[in-house]
Amino acid sequence: MTVRDDRIEMAEQSGELTLDVLFEWLETMPVPEGTKVEIVGGNIFMSSQRQNHWEITFGVAEQLRTNYPRKRLASGVRIDFPGHLNGFTCDLAAMAERSVKDGRGRWRCQDVEFVAEVISKDTSANDYGPKKDVYAAAEVPVYLIVDPYTGEWHLHTLPKDGKYHGAVGFSFGEDIDLTGTPVGLVLKTDEFPRD
Repeated sequence: MTVRDDRIEMAEQSGELTLDVLFEWLETMPVPEGTKVEIVGGNIFMSSQRQNHWEITFGVAEQLRTNYPRKRLASGVRIDFPGHLNGFTCDLAAMAERSVKDGRGRWRCQDVEFVAEVISKDTSANDYGPKKDVYAAAEVPVYLIVDPYTGEWHLHTLPKDGKYHGAVGFSFGEDIDLTGTPVGLVLKTDEFPRD
């Protein structure tokens, strides 16, 4: 038995499951390459990434590079959020200029200015539901959902008291105006592919 196995067994026996224990356990699993793994409310979710998913994520990242250096962008990287066992691997996150990583080398949710999630069929309920609520509770100023199945994007802003109070959505082809947010630019969506 390894130290990791001992920690997982002790946590299970004590009833104390933590994000660290869960992610350590996941590291021992044979997760296929290209699979996104995250923990939402203590539940483990895995979804394979499709080409269209990557093209949208990369397209948004390219546009964000106008205002964000590469070092302040993250994709598929664990960020712990408030609430019960929320370790998300956002499709794309942009960090504030003042951002510093914690003692473990991880981004802090307090420094996230922008999150984009590209919908996958198997986990879409998380992106529209509990993850939106968690991002609002963490006061992430801009949360963008891009849905290649409906060909629409949904923008959530103005987080306060655990909810987003600003919401707008349009079809692909309509620009996303983020000039009044910390992001400070307009995202083009006309090249977003549909599934």
